[in-house]
Amino acid sequence: MIFNFNVFWRLTEQGMSEWWRGSVTYQIYPRSYQDSNADGIGDLQGIVTRLPHIAALGVDAIWLSPIFTSPMADMGYDVSDYTDIDPVFGTLADFDAMVARAHELGLKVIIDQVLSHTSDRHPFFQESRQNRDNPRADWYVWSDPKHDGSPPNNWLAVFGGGAWQWEPRRQQYYFHNFLAEQPDLNFHHPEVQDWLLSTMRFWLERGVDGFRLDTVNFYFHDALLRDDPADYRRKARRDWNPYDMQYHIFSKNQPENLAFLERMRALLDQFDARAMVGEMGESHHPVEMMGQYTTGKRLHMCYSFEMLGKPYTAAHFRRLIREFFEGAPRGWPAWAFSNHDVMRHVSRWAAHGASPAALAKQAATLLLSLQGSICLYQGEELGQVEGELEYHELTDPQGLRFWPENKGRDGCRTPMTWDAALPNAGFTEGRPWLPVKAGQTVHHAAGQVGVADSVLEYYRRMLALRRENEALKTGNTVFFETPEPILAFVRGGQVLCVFNLSPAALSVRLDGAGDCLISQGAVREGRHLTLAGSGFALYRVDGDAMVQT
Repeated sequence: MIFNFNVFWRLTEQGMSEWWRGSVTYQIYPRSYQDSNADGIGDLQGIVTRLPHIAALGVDAIWLSPIFTSPMADMGYDVSDYTDIDPVFGTLADFDAMVARAHELGLKVIIDQVLSHTSDRHPFFQESRQNRDNPRADWYVWSDPKHDGSPPNNWLAVFGGGAWQWEPRRQQYYFHNFLAEQPDLNFHHPEVQDWLLSTMRFWLERGVDGFRLDTVNFYFHDALLRDDPADYRRKARRDWNPYDMQYHIFSKNQPENLAFLERMRALLDQFDARAMVGEMGESHHPVEMMGQYTTGKRLHMCYSFEMLGKPYTAAHFRRLIREFFEGAPRGWPAWAFSNHDVMRHVSRWAAHGASPAALAKQAATLLLSLQGSICLYQGEELGQVEGELEYHELTDPQGLRFWPENKGRDGCRTPMTWDAALPNAGFTEGRPWLPVKAGQTVHHAAGQVGVADSVLEYYRRMLALRRENEALKTGNTVFFETPEPILAFVRGGQVLCVFNLSPAALSVRLDGAGDCLISQGAVREGRHLTLAGSGFALYRVDGDAMVQT
C-alpha cells in the first residue's frame, strides 16, 4: 500500500479547520461560575481555576456569555465597550491568561458577540442622541414621529412594550428590539458594519477561536419601517408577552443579514480554524432559517430555541433533524437542551422522567446522539434543576416585567454548585449575586466525582463515546417510524439508538443490534428489548437494523 502524504495532510488540515463540526461546547455564564475575590460575582480568574473540571468532561470548547464593559442593564448583553473586559470580571490580562490556560487544556474559546445593539451608555450612542448632524447621527435607527406624535410603526420590544423610545434632543424616536437601554445599531450604514467587524478582529487577533452571535437574525431592520403583521397562527390563549402576537417580518429577519454574515465569514476565514455559531431568535420557520444562515460562506453553525422548549416527544426530535438536513443538506446545526435563557431541562421535562437523575442521563444521551454540534450549559453535567426564586430576589428584566406569568431567566442563572459542604456551595465566600437554593446544592460536583452512577460520571462516559465514534459526531441520521414515546434511529449506519421518552416501561423488537455501547434501564433478550422509564440503549449495528413496537 502506498501512503499518500499529500492526501493525508489535506484531510488532517480539513479536520483541524472544521473542529466545530460535531463538536461539543460547554457554555459558561461567567457571573455564576466561580468567584475568586469574594464580591459575589463570578470572574475570569475563577473560571481559570475551574477549567480542569471542564477539560475532564471531554468537551471541545467553552463559550463565555458576555464579559465586555457594560452597565449590566441586561447582564452584559448591553455593551458599552466592545474591546475591553468589565472590571467585575477582571482585566484583559486575566482574559489572556484564561485563553492561554484553556488552550493548554485542549479547549477552544468562543466568546459572545452582541452586535445588533449597544448599551445606551456606549459613547457612540451618547454622541448619536445629541443631534441629527453629528458623526454618529445615523449609526442607530432613528425616525420622526407620526403627525399625532406616536411612534413610526407598531414594532414591539422583546422585553415588553413598544420598540421605540423618544429622544427630546433630536425630536425623534430610536429603535430598540430589547430594552430601551439597548438601542439598535443601523446596519444599513456601511461604517457601522466596518466598525463591528473591527471589534471582532480585535478578539480574533487576541486568540479566540470563534464567536457565539447573539440574536443573529436581528441585525437589519426594514428600511421602510413597515408594520409587522399579526401572527397568523391560531392560538388557544393569548401570549404572556405581546411580542409573540406579531409576525416579525420587518423588524428583523431581513435578507440583508445574509450579506453581512458573508462579510463576517470572510473575516474569520483570514484566520486558522475559527468558527461562528449564531442564535436564531425566531418562532416562525426557525429551522428553515438555521439552514439558510449556515449554507454557503455564512455561519458555520446555528441554533434556535426549538429544543429549548417544552416538547419532549419522538415526533418533535424527528421533525427537527429531518427538517434541517432535508432543507439544508450543506448547512450545519447546533443543538442544546438548556442555556442561560430558558428553564433547565431537568425541571422543564420532569413529567417525562422516571426520576431527575434518570432523565438527566437520558437527555444527555439523546442530545449527544443527535446529528449536529452540541452545546451544554454549566450545571447540566450535574443534573442541576431550576432555582425557585422569589420576586425580591430577581435581577432579570424579563422576570421583573412579566412576573408571575413568566418568572424570567434568573432561575437557570443561579451559581454553580461545587461543594455542598462549603458556603454558597463553593461558588463564593461573599454574598452571591443570586442565591444558591437548597434544592440545587444536592446536585454538587464534589458529591459526584468518582461516583460511578452519578450524572457527572455518566456525562464523561457519554462524551467519551461520542468523541471516539465518528458516526455519532458527523454521521447521517435514519429514523424509524416508531410510535410515541419510542424514538429510534441509526447514526452513520453504525450506531443504533433507542429511547423510551416516558416514565413507564415499554418493549420493542430489535433487529441488527450488535454489542451494547451504553444503556440505562435496558434488558435485552434476543430480539426483545425492554426499556424502563427513561430507558435507552445504543448498539453497534450488526446487519439490517430495525426497531418495531
